[in-house]
Amino acid sequence: MAGKAEIVNRIVELTGYPKTRVAVVYDTIFELITEELARGETVSVPNFGTFAVSERAARQARNPHTGEILQVAASKSVRFKNSRRLKEELKDGND
Repeated sequence: MAGKAEIVNRIVELTGYPKTRVAVVYDTIFELITEELARGETVSVPNFGTFAVSERAARQARNPHTGEILQVAASKSVRFKNSRRLKEELKDGND
């Protein structure tokens, strides 16, 4: 599965729910996760993993091409830590 369409189609196959409703639920789930992360909250999905906001301090960096020193602004990103169950599923899938 590579994207939304494939996931939505697979859920439709497994559940028999209408495709339009499945797509709305899919979009809503990710909107809610985004809202929580934007507020600085951690989002845990049981048996899957945890999403958390990570902050990076401002720092100096060097342009490798010109050697110029640049100031890089502070930023935020999302970190994902997989659950023990997901880790085991991935490990067992390689056998």
